[in-house]
Amino acid sequence: MNPFDKFGKKAAAAPAPHPHDDARYPVRKSEAEWRAQLDPMQFEVARRAATERAFTGRYWDHWQDGVYRCVGCATPLFRSAEKFDAGCGWPSWWQEIEPGRVERLVDTSHGMVRVEVRCATCGSHLGHVFEDGPAPTGERYCINSASIDFTPEA
Repeated sequence: MNPFDKFGKKAAAAPAPHPHDDARYPVRKSEAEWRAQLDPMQFEVARRAATERAFTGRYWDHWQDGVYRCVGCATPLFRSAEKFDAGCGWPSWWQEIEPGRVERLVDTSHGMVRVEVRCATCGSHLGHVFEDGPAPTGERYCINSASIDFTPEA
């Protein structure tokens, strides 16, 4: 996987495994605060970079109009208009709602090189971005349902 984004900017190396302790994120909470806010699956995915099983998350086959927000801080991350069926079992988008809402980090776990995506506001792990998506970006943000909440269009 190419660790550079479409603008030629290299993804940052992943910091320590507990991003909620990272002072670069505007929203920071203690582990106890995160555990109180998130259910066990949300905590493992968003705060410990776990991955839910394919075709099991609540949003992989969800097509209502609205906005998908970070489960940790409610930052708007993706719109339903850019969501597509990638056939992978996880909700997928071809672009984020606005540049800079999603942070890219090089992930070398599991014997491969991928680009991890996190909420740029609180550091919650969202999933990964791949270069096999549709036009116009050619990207596929493969996101765990446990990392996001949905707000229907008004």
